[in-house]
Amino acid sequence: MSATGRLAIALTGATMLAGVPYAALAQDEAEAQAQAQAAPETAQPAPEPTPAPAPASNTIRTISVTGAERLEPSTILSYIRLRAGQDYSAAAADQALSDLYATELFANASIRNENGNVIITVVENPVINRIVLEGNDRLDAEKILPEIRLAPRQIFTRSKVRADVARIVELYKRQGRFAATVEPQMVQLPQNRVDVVFEITEGPKSKVRQINIIGNEQFSDGELRSEMVTKQSRFFRFFSSNTSYDPDRLAFDQQKLRQFYLTEGYADFRVVSAVAELTPDQRDFIITYVVEEGERYSFGDVEVESQLRDFDSDALQAGLAMKTGDFYNAASVEDTVEQLTELAGRFGYAFADVQPRFNRNPEDLTMDITFILRQAPRVYIERVDVNGNTLTQDKVIRREFRLSEGDAFNSLGVARTTARINSLGYFQENFEVNQVEGSAPDRIVLEANVEEQPTGELQFSAGFSSIERFILAGSIRQRNFRGRGQTIGLSLNYSQFSRSAQISFTEPYLFDRNISAGADIYRRDFNSFNFNRNDRQTTFEQATTGGSVRVGVPLTEFMSLVASYTLNYDEVSLDEDLFFSDIDGDGDIECDPLRAGRFLCDALGNRLSSIAGLSLQYNSLNSLLRPTRGRRVTLSTEFAGLGGDVQYLRLRGRGQQFWNVFNSGFIFSLSLEGGTIIPLEERGGGGVDDILLTDRFFLGEPQFRGFDIRGVGPRILTQPYVLDAFNNNQLDEDGNPILITERNRIRDDSLGGRNYYLGRAELEIPLGTGARELGLRPSIFLDVGALWGVEQPILQDNPTGLPQTDTNGNPLFISTDTGELTTDPIASDGVTPNTRLIRTNSAIREVFLGDSPSPRITAGIGVNWNSPFGPFRIDFAQTIRKVEGDDDKTFTFNVGTQF
Repeated sequence: MSATGRLAIALTGATMLAGVPYAALAQDEAEAQAQAQAAPETAQPAPEPTPAPAPASNTIRTISVTGAERLEPSTILSYIRLRAGQDYSAAAADQALSDLYATELFANASIRNENGNVIITVVENPVINRIVLEGNDRLDAEKILPEIRLAPRQIFTRSKVRADVARIVELYKRQGRFAATVEPQMVQLPQNRVDVVFEITEGPKSKVRQINIIGNEQFSDGELRSEMVTKQSRFFRFFSSNTSYDPDRLAFDQQKLRQFYLTEGYADFRVVSAVAELTPDQRDFIITYVVEEGERYSFGDVEVESQLRDFDSDALQAGLAMKTGDFYNAASVEDTVEQLTELAGRFGYAFADVQPRFNRNPEDLTMDITFILRQAPRVYIERVDVNGNTLTQDKVIRREFRLSEGDAFNSLGVARTTARINSLGYFQENFEVNQVEGSAPDRIVLEANVEEQPTGELQFSAGFSSIERFILAGSIRQRNFRGRGQTIGLSLNYSQFSRSAQISFTEPYLFDRNISAGADIYRRDFNSFNFNRNDRQTTFEQATTGGSVRVGVPLTEFMSLVASYTLNYDEVSLDEDLFFSDIDGDGDIECDPLRAGRFLCDALGNRLSSIAGLSLQYNSLNSLLRPTRGRRVTLSTEFAGLGGDVQYLRLRGRGQQFWNVFNSGFIFSLSLEGGTIIPLEERGGGGVDDILLTDRFFLGEPQFRGFDIRGVGPRILTQPYVLDAFNNNQLDEDGNPILITERNRIRDDSLGGRNYYLGRAELEIPLGTGARELGLRPSIFLDVGALWGVEQPILQDNPTGLPQTDTNGNPLFISTDTGELTTDPIASDGVTPNTRLIRTNSAIREVFLGDSPSPRITAGIGVNWNSPFGPFRIDFAQTIRKVEGDDDKTFTFNVGTQF
């Protein structure tokens, strides 16, 4: 059958893509020769070398090569030792064939001697045109191809194919797919070229079906399994990657078992054997551990022997956590060694050597331990090296070092330096300062080997509100501007509710001194609105234009003092067509409290605010971007009254604490903040609060998840009455005016408050390896807060609305007979009224709600995802407790990117 025929059959076959199956490469010599005669263009498997028949003449006169296509005959002859003039023998011919096959360039070779004329016939191995992978759904080609030996334009050889098959299978075993098989195929092409196709059957991921433990008497199987990283495959562990079989993890689990028993006092514990067996269906593994627990030991004599002159052995011994009679605990021993080493490092002994000496007493099952602090020189900093920074200037990194050249070594200073550099957020996570021996035993070199990360942030966020619809925001910020450690940013926000723009700049080291400075310039527009028959109507607009400057100085390593000055110009206006009227009848229109409400009329006007602020900050977080431990506390005060039009004192406080729970990867955080505003001037009373609407606290999204923007706290809901075509009241069955209850037709005006508090508890949950590689970080949270403390405004309840008037202020009536307008409500006969008063649509009732310190509570889940298009955050929050009038909100998300 020709190659073309085989190709056609292969294309329609069930087990071949195209071409010759790899099994054909193992045919014997007779089959290979027959195929070569039938289809000489097809590359054949190499047969075993066959000696040439004994020649009539033993002297080689000439040597020629036939069958060569790509290789020159002279090149082929260079691979063998036969030369003209030599004696020809079967052994020499065998050696020549072995040399040719050793090059892996030939699929077939033979030698014959015709009366001294030696003829070498070769069939060259084909050249690989391309490598094709099929069926690799779980393992990308980008991960497989670099691991195999075959590549395009290389010579095809069977040994490389076998090696590559084994390598691909090994890659799948590392992923826990032990049932994976690879079938190589070869597709013949013109000019002695081939495509090599690896048909991969991945099979299911091999899980751990059962973990058996034999020999444990003191602890149950469940207790011991909980100490292992490998877990039994169960339906509730569908997110876990630890249920798959991994030989490396099996060895690690043996160490985990030993550590567990050593912390419980079983010093003689050992794992006798650990066997992993495939189940009969070849899909899963059953792991069996055979253990020998041994006896339980207690601490005997615990002593400290110090060879360092600055440490008293008795004093150190008295401070040890372990005592004679306690059960032996290997973890306590390791912690004690670490603590003693750390203590020596604080006094300048960078290379302090603490060695525990054990003395086991099998008779009374006690373990005597002596901690020996060996003699070591006090160490000084020889130099500080900074490497790897291509953008960031050296001084930005060096100024974070708490130790300088010539200083005595101090391990606390090194740890603090590491934390400060990590907090910059410019470099790789888990950066550490390396300690390298210097030119002398008492010298040390500190190395900061950094890997710069993107510090630019381009962020886009979006949210959805039942009132505002979509909310869009974007910002761009560079936290390491020009490599100087400066921060510069621009942010824009837009929604039907608010618009804002801000430019900010921060210099952390002004004039290379430990003084921070910054400035902000901003414009913020805020609109409040209501709906009239689904038509959106703006109630009031607030525009704030201003700027601020700030200067900070450190007081201690963790505490700083920041002073600021802010100047704001506020413009508050109302829609004159809706809320203004000629109240005095003098032709001048002004804000009408019956239309707008007293609280809105009170907020109108332009005013200047001059505010001086002072804040005390404490910060011991290990990272400003993604802290896992530490504390941050801020106490601030603002005084408005250095000129300007308003006077008040604002006090605020905020605290945060982070814990890495049992070093398990669970990050738990608590935060609490609160504030109050004290007025320093009186503004008239009678429903008028002494703090202007624009200066009060507001609470809601994004600080309080589960509530809308300004969705918590005091507010006035303005409900319209249902009117007929003549703007007269529609009545219910009892004769009472009917109120509109549709929320989108009720005006909702947040008043803010003088006092607020907000508490947040959040637990970040670590996921398996696969989820961590995707950058997923889910969390659960609970938020508690409240906003209150405002003077209740004078409220309106006007069921009939206001009468419509002519240009002279006279009420208008409409004739029920002719439909004409008139100012005379009396009929022509003076008896029967034939007119109706025309009223405006300002028939409303105002309700004051939400002014309560009662806690509002929400809970929910959120997910951070470092997606390919940037960091992504999504939150789902459920309101557990709220006060009447609060606006809740279930779903928010935002997305951004880094550069």
